[in-house]
Amino acid sequence: MEIRIDPHTLERAEERGASESEIQDVVNTGFPVPAKHGRTGRGKVYDFGQSRYNEYYRQKRVEVYYIVEGDAITTVTVYVFYGSWET
Repeated sequence: MEIRIDPHTLERAEERGASESEIQDVVNTGFPVPAKHGRTGRGKVYDFGQSRYNEYYRQKRVEVYYIVEGDAITTVTVYVFYGSWET
């Protein structure tokens, strides 16, 4: 299935610390997360091991929300959370 990454999603990804390749990876291999308004959500935890805004975080969780239109996926937005999760 084709993945269309909306420009809004790329802007939010840059602001929040995710890459285009992570967005594609989450859509393809992430776990389901609850979504509203007919959207689909998927998430994935990545090792981070860096500081962000002067705070050290072991991992980051990237969540991508998208809609399925025919044989294509169009992203709506991406959220990035920093912390530690059991994987």
